[in-house]
Amino acid sequence: MRRREFVAMLGGAAAAWPFAARAQQGEGMRRIGVLMNTAANSEQQQSLVAFRQALQQLGWTEGRNVQMDVRWAGGDTREIRRHAGELVALAPDVIVTTGNAGMVPLLQATRNIPIVFNNVADPVGGGFVKSMARPGGNATGFIQFEYNLSAKWLETLKEIVPSLTRVAVLRDSTLASGIGQFAVIQSVASSLRVETSAIDVRDTGEIESDIADFARTGTGGLILTSGALAVVHRSLIITLAARHRLPAIFYRRGYVDAGGLISYGYDVVDQYRRSGGYVDRILKGEKPADRPVQAPTRYELVINLKAAKAIGVDVPATLLARADEVIE
Repeated sequence: MRRREFVAMLGGAAAAWPFAARAQQGEGMRRIGVLMNTAANSEQQQSLVAFRQALQQLGWTEGRNVQMDVRWAGGDTREIRRHAGELVALAPDVIVTTGNAGMVPLLQATRNIPIVFNNVADPVGGGFVKSMARPGGNATGFIQFEYNLSAKWLETLKEIVPSLTRVAVLRDSTLASGIGQFAVIQSVASSLRVETSAIDVRDTGEIESDIADFARTGTGGLILTSGALAVVHRSLIITLAARHRLPAIFYRRGYVDAGGLISYGYDVVDQYRRSGGYVDRILKGEKPADRPVQAPTRYELVINLKAAKAIGVDVPATLLARADEVIE
């Protein structure tokens, strides 16, 4: 009897093991890697908070069923590559990154781990996805804007300073998006009777000397296009625009919060909030290849009246009325 009871008990336990293992696996910890290309400034911190909140609303709580490994690269290319390698080595279930700079080393390191990107200007041109509708690989996410938005920057700058005849476009010529944004601005410049020129945002010395040279002739303005180097040199470009009394428009609001004149662009924090939904789907078994790359659903116009007063610009009432926020 003892032997039969023991065998029966053993058989019952064995039958229960697969169920217990499945239950433990279902409740197991999932891992998310996060590669932030920039320094931990307030805008990026807010973005990360929004991402965490979105995940929590979808049932993912840090320390309970998800672990998040966050790396800040401070805009340094070597640090971005190092952190990308570190995150891939941890074999997370999904990696979230920001901008083009993080995508290149991540895709070089893995074609298997799912990647959700934010703030990428041209994922098709950059070779990150095959198409917007059908990414086709291990990456998908959210773009900053469609190229035609670049024309809006010049139109808005001309509206705030009607006498404007010259504009210097600060861009990264090594990026497909930098070339594309400049091309769109050039395409509408003649109709607005504005002459355009390009300034490459490679290093501090070049930026300082090129902007100083441009400012020697009056009636000029600046447009800062998107890119990792634009973030790296953010404080310098805002300072130089104020020093040379050049009206400048930026591609997102963080520059205006930091003292810039005006911005028109996507809501950075909202992109991270929406990316939480994509990460949730991937953790539940969906593939990046099946999720379309999405454009922003909201653009915002932000004006800094203190910056306008400092360079002697009177912002038209019509523009103020359209602004989503006015900083005084």
